[in-house]
Amino acid sequence: MKSMTRRSLLAGLSLTGLGLLAASCSPKSAPAAQEQAVAATAVPATAEAATAVSAAATPASAAAPDTPAAPADTPAVSKPATVAAQPVEPAPSLPYMAVVRGSSPEEITTQAIEAIGGMKRFVQPGYNVVVKPNICNASHGPEYASTTNPIVVATLTRLALDAGAKRVQVMDYPFSGSSAAAYKRSGIEEAVLAVGGEMEVINPAKFVDAEIPEGVDLKKAQFYKPILDADLLINVPIAKHHNLARLTLAGKNLLGVIQNRGAIHLNMGPRIADLVSLVRPQLNVMDAVRMLMDHGPTGGNLTDVKEASTVIASHDLVAVDAYATTLFGLQPEEISYVAASAERGLGVADLGSLDIAEITL
Repeated sequence: MKSMTRRSLLAGLSLTGLGLLAASCSPKSAPAAQEQAVAATAVPATAEAATAVSAAATPASAAAPDTPAAPADTPAVSKPATVAAQPVEPAPSLPYMAVVRGSSPEEITTQAIEAIGGMKRFVQPGYNVVVKPNICNASHGPEYASTTNPIVVATLTRLALDAGAKRVQVMDYPFSGSSAAAYKRSGIEEAVLAVGGEMEVINPAKFVDAEIPEGVDLKKAQFYKPILDADLLINVPIAKHHNLARLTLAGKNLLGVIQNRGAIHLNMGPRIADLVSLVRPQLNVMDAVRMLMDHGPTGGNLTDVKEASTVIASHDLVAVDAYATTLFGLQPEEISYVAASAERGLGVADLGSLDIAEITL
């Protein structure tokens, strides 16, 4: 009954622009900043440039979880010390990745998760779940495809709650406008609250210094502590053009978890791979319902938006990004951070080697 209530709330939203819309944005480039530690409270939520700092966690190679959840043949994630501690392992009996196409964002999101084992593969009862969409600006509504589709975000929130999560918080660190304004403008706040989720307004005081144990070019950064403390991190980027990175995908969406994004742009490929090595989202869901094909990261012209009606889901951030590049007529090796992450063994970019479930509803 609880599940049906949330589902009906989602379906009944007065989404003047939510149901048709999908989008996501990634932080735009910032002025060059020096790489030195800064205090956690030093930078306001709308600042783009800041100094590079640090993030510590259990190495990503930590032992695989051993507490199964339903279904029995699907590995679950045991509660980690930080998000980075326990990446999800592939399940031999399940597709490595799902690509689902259809007219309903809610249905294709639900089916994509179901195809890779269902939300109970990732959520155990009592979990504190963080959902990290792309809500980079307060300038445009979801029809402009610079922020993640609100229905995709709300569906993942509902699925996590239905799977037994104690709490689901949705958050991002906008580079343009306040968090509160961006949450409202994107349509994500309304959709998430309607299904029982919470919106966390980023608080600069909650950024913490931490080392990146496997960092190659970036050894430290200042990370948002609630994201590191979560039992499960669901990464929900939107597939879109970016004026510097070429594309904003799942890897680049992680810039929203650190305070000094400007430092990442100084050497984007290796430094995003460094972020990925620490913050390993256990579930990655690419919103390609509507894609921003040009003038990213913020867009602002509907002629730059393409209806793709697609959602991609996997435990592997690199695999999701690799597939998403093909939606733009590109290859994974053409996007610096996808190539760098694959070269360092943080995921698989060779799509031909993967079992991919492609489903059309």
